[in-house]
Amino acid sequence: MTKKSIFSLSALVLLMVGCTEPITVETIDPVESEKMPISIAMDFATRVTDDGYEFGDKVGLYVVNEGYSLWDSGNHVDNMGFTYDGYSTWTPDEPIYWANQYTPATFYCYYPYIEGTLSTYNVNHYTQADQSSLDGYKASEFLWGKAESVYPTSEAVSITTNHMMANMVINLKPGKGFTDESLASADKEVRIHNMLNGMCIELSSGTGYAFNDRPEIAPYNVEGNTYRALVVPQTINASTNLVTIKIADVTYTFTTDRYISLQSNKRAKFTITIDKINNGVNVGIGEWEEDDEDYGGIAD
Repeated sequence: MTKKSIFSLSALVLLMVGCTEPITVETIDPVESEKMPISIAMDFATRVTDDGYEFGDKVGLYVVNEGYSLWDSGNHVDNMGFTYDGYSTWTPDEPIYWANQYTPATFYCYYPYIEGTLSTYNVNHYTQADQSSLDGYKASEFLWGKAESVYPTSEAVSITTNHMMANMVINLKPGKGFTDESLASADKEVRIHNMLNGMCIELSSGTGYAFNDRPEIAPYNVEGNTYRALVVPQTINASTNLVTIKIADVTYTFTTDRYISLQSNKRAKFTITIDKINNGVNVGIGEWEEDDEDYGGIAD
């Protein structure tokens, strides 16, 4: 065999080795092993129990890389469910990772989780007509939060979710003919009327508008003469029959004498004084800041 032939054979062997080598070595992506998992941690945000999230609560999460906008699908992470263990850990339905180690991302989070592909521009949520039980009250909740331009980190991304609903607090006070004890022990039926119960929410901004029906709402009796209801933010017109309280065979009605604006993440207090003698209802309305000013009127 000539030197030329030996050289050609050696070149062929080297070529064959070169062709097979990537299959066993170079096809392993070194970046794969460097992928950084995404984890989340919710900052404290009061929920319906006023104690934050609870065991088994599930939120939905969208992750959008810098330079992109939130869409229904095709984001870096689409509507991934995270479930809370009741202590400090949120577990995703599937592991998710940062795009790389240098691209920041924006996180959009909401509760309660809705499975499937959503229209992120208009997520519809409805409050419950029967909130007399704690379960019905909780089911009326909707929370939303956003963490913007977060750089890749091995730490949990902190997201604060706030109430999209408004909170109506109704305090019944004894007037003429009642004492605290007799009013608390009386058989009462409290109802809220003429409130829209649907909200269309845009997940990118956390804004929305009220729509749908106006069902009678049975609020949750927190304790004694205090009742709460989660309601869709909206403006209540003057001369609206808003609250009725039935005690025995007498029904007391609070009719608004002004426009009342119920806002997301704010608590509106309605102090209603029940006067047994003349069947009147004196109403004081306090803002979230509770400045103790009496905005009241008379309801017959």
